[in-house]
Amino acid sequence: MLTLTSVAAALRRGEISSTELVQSLLDRADATEELGAYLSRFDERALAAASRADADFRAGIDRGPLQGVPIGVKDNIFTEDGPTTAQSRVDDPAFRSEQDATVVARLRAAGAVIMGKLTLSEFAIGTPDPISPFPRPRNPWDLGCWPGGSSAGTGVAVSAGLVLAGLGSDTAGSIRIPSALCGITGFKPTYGRVPVTGSIPLAESLDHIGPMARSARDCAAVLTVIAGADGIDRSASNSPLADYLSGLSAPVTGVRIGVVDPSNLSSEVTDEVTDAFDVAVRELAALGMSTTAVELPYYQSTSAAGRIILAAEAFALHRRTLSARWKDYSVSTRLRLTPGAWCTSADLLLAQRQLRLTRTGLAGVFGSVDVVVMPTLGMGAPRFGANETLGRAAVGATGNTIYASATGYPALAMPMGFTVEGLPLSIQVIGRPGQDELVLRVAAAYQDVSDWHLAVPAMRPAVAPSTTEAVLPPARASEAATAADRAAAEVFLNRAGIDAGPDLGPLADAFAQHIEQLRLIGAGVG
Repeated sequence: MLTLTSVAAALRRGEISSTELVQSLLDRADATEELGAYLSRFDERALAAASRADADFRAGIDRGPLQGVPIGVKDNIFTEDGPTTAQSRVDDPAFRSEQDATVVARLRAAGAVIMGKLTLSEFAIGTPDPISPFPRPRNPWDLGCWPGGSSAGTGVAVSAGLVLAGLGSDTAGSIRIPSALCGITGFKPTYGRVPVTGSIPLAESLDHIGPMARSARDCAAVLTVIAGADGIDRSASNSPLADYLSGLSAPVTGVRIGVVDPSNLSSEVTDEVTDAFDVAVRELAALGMSTTAVELPYYQSTSAAGRIILAAEAFALHRRTLSARWKDYSVSTRLRLTPGAWCTSADLLLAQRQLRLTRTGLAGVFGSVDVVVMPTLGMGAPRFGANETLGRAAVGATGNTIYASATGYPALAMPMGFTVEGLPLSIQVIGRPGQDELVLRVAAAYQDVSDWHLAVPAMRPAVAPSTTEAVLPPARASEAATAADRAAAEVFLNRAGIDAGPDLGPLADAFAQHIEQLRLIGAGVG
């Protein structure tokens, strides 16, 4: 019983109790602590919730598809059971919300068992930092490899069978990237489909919360519970809700699929990814869906616009604490937050204009197709220890994912094969805003005829990864930053009250990258 839906069915048939299931997963977590999936566990509360679920089953009380099912929560989403840290030393490590986030409260009301809080990249933006005091999540397929970010612990926990599903957040790809690298299914809903009330924001106009699980059906079961406006989150949509799980039974014959050529993507794509993607597209066509080549409008400039908006909004949230507690942020986090310091109001308006143009162009694309498919990432999981390689991979991973985050379109990542080293590869399905059910239905149909999502990691031991180097954003791919870049970066930092010290060098590189992103947007908007 690998999937949430199969376990839920077994619970209803009385073949296993929720208490037995939860205890077995707690034992499994004890035996796999080296994975670094958990920041905190709620063992006693989880067992008590499982006992209540068992009592409900005996009494014939039906709370829905998640009743008695163990679920984990990313540690930037509030739970009343324990602290929420966003895996950072900056906030009070003992901070504890008096109430659950909306999505967690809905899971509990549906009878789900909250197992604990799962690791992440610091504030959902940092890259792996082995010298931090927090657990370092490792990829279950090879413990020497990165599991992706920022919802790393959720990807690890689902892949390794520590929970049946988990909640992640996604601002530039943070649900889909770890799902891709850990060999599971992750769904970023339409922007506003799921309220973010009770979560620590990164970039409020881009932030999403969504499910991560083994299959599209599992994700649909979770989405059915957590979706819908809560009257608090002003970005949450009031559009009618669907029973996403029951909707998967509709046929996919005649669905029109737009296929993006991997060579047109902004990140490098390996031959292994291209070959697996071609096979997956043929399998989708064999299900009765039509395929046609499409180009996503303003692909490069829209990705750049998403990065500019993310940088500006994230820096605005952290400006004061960056100035006061620079060294309490991990190296990679402060270097990835600070580029927002040189985002002017004109830059932000330019980026927002680009997104308006892109949405208009996408309306035309989706006039001739129903969903679009493309590789989620261009590679399998990179190894720890190769600092520059991992740094480039960690920053470049958003190349294929930020487009859907920036535009707010629903997007799902699911397994489509493996590298020769046995690391997962992933395909991404993108749909129109509000067409979440169709994205899930196409993915479920693919998983009905493939079994990549049912593969179980062997959890190979790590090969002596580096334990002293932080993974930093890469230097510019082209020439080194000029003296003028360094001087300009310093002016902006001084204006923000930040003394970057020895970090000024890499930040000068980041400033040069910022200028390149603006040039891309300028080319897009004309």
